[in-house]
Amino acid sequence: MLAYILVYNSLIRARQKAKEAWSGVDVQLKRRHDLIPALVEVVRAYAKHENQLLEKVAQLRRDTLLLEGQAEALGELESKLNESLLSIFAVAENYPELKASVNFRKLQEELTETEDQIAAARSIYNSNVERLNSKLQSFPQNLIAGAHGFRKMDFFNFQT
Repeated sequence: MLAYILVYNSLIRARQKAKEAWSGVDVQLKRRHDLIPALVEVVRAYAKHENQLLEKVAQLRRDTLLLEGQAEALGELESKLNESLLSIFAVAENYPELKASVNFRKLQEELTETEDQIAAARSIYNSNVERLNSKLQSFPQNLIAGAHGFRKMDFFNFQT
């Protein structure tokens, strides 16, 4: 009986660590998403001919907000959003006034810093998910996990 309790409690701890790690990812993603509207507006002011790209970025941002907590689907969408942000930075090369803008440079630096923080948080989250998923597949944890409805968690991956 004691062994059962110890195994059950270790599963609870592993699940909680993964959820806690996800909150770290979520905070950084929200920070990134909060920076995007300001970036879009700064670019729009200088690059009036880039509306299609800016609308795509805005739409991707809105779509990511609908997938809160869905690591795998969110990862795919975040990859697309990241590609679009890289396109914005590439477009800036064609607009010297935009490239020289203090606001644009500051937003670019903040986004770069946020990307680094997302990568660190993602690594911690995926490590905790790997630990939980390994426990769920190992004997005797798999028996106890199955009896109590524990489920594997998805890894969070996206291209940076």
